[in-house]
Amino acid sequence: MSRFATSEARKKDTRENIELGGLIVKAGLRYEKRALLLGLLLDGRRRLQEDETERSRLAQIGAEAFGHDGQ
Repeated sequence: MSRFATSEARKKDTRENIELGGLIVKAGLRYEKRALLLGLLLDGRRRLQEDETERSRLAQIGAEAFGHDGQ
């Protein structure tokens, strides 16, 4: 049973990582350096922690981007 649970957890983790990578592609950042991407994400996390209005603004931008392709 433990092997099954481990295998399922790994599959779930792999799928999540692929989906997160897809967000980078969808944002048009596929060819940016990893350090820049990490910097963007860390800065975004900081902004979200400091300002609930920024969270709402960015969520709206993301929702609109998903709306353009039916996701």
